[in-house]
Amino acid sequence: MPPDKPPREGVDEAIRTYKLLLSRVLETRPSGARQRLADALGKHRSFVTQITSTSYATPIPQKHLATIFAVCHFSPAERDAFMTAYQRAHRGKLDIGELTMRTRHLTLLVPDLGDKQNAAFDKAVGEFITKMGALMRPGGGDE
Repeated sequence: MPPDKPPREGVDEAIRTYKLLLSRVLETRPSGARQRLADALGKHRSFVTQITSTSYATPIPQKHLATIFAVCHFSPAERDAFMTAYQRAHRGKLDIGELTMRTRHLTLLVPDLGDKQNAAFDKAVGEFITKMGALMRPGGGDE
């Protein structure tokens, strides 16, 4: 094994560490934070469960980090602790430039279409924004 590559159990522990940190951040946020995160990521709520539960081996994809930081409103200390664990888990795979893009919140007034249609509309808007964001990254649209 190359000397710069951590042993698998070290990686697994680092993944558990950053998942636990994300889970704790979400627990301190107002009700509905997990659903808002799922919507912003264009995913189902079960995906948020997978990326926050230490029971699942699912790592958090780097492309979701900026959205997670923006939606969950990490404090500087929380973000630093998370990124330390994330970098330990994914050594050599992290592109910091992708995380430094500034984001902003945008509020839209849209028609109330009823529960089912509102959920579908919100999901479609979230997916559209996620895809547009991907186009703004270097090599965007190559996925």
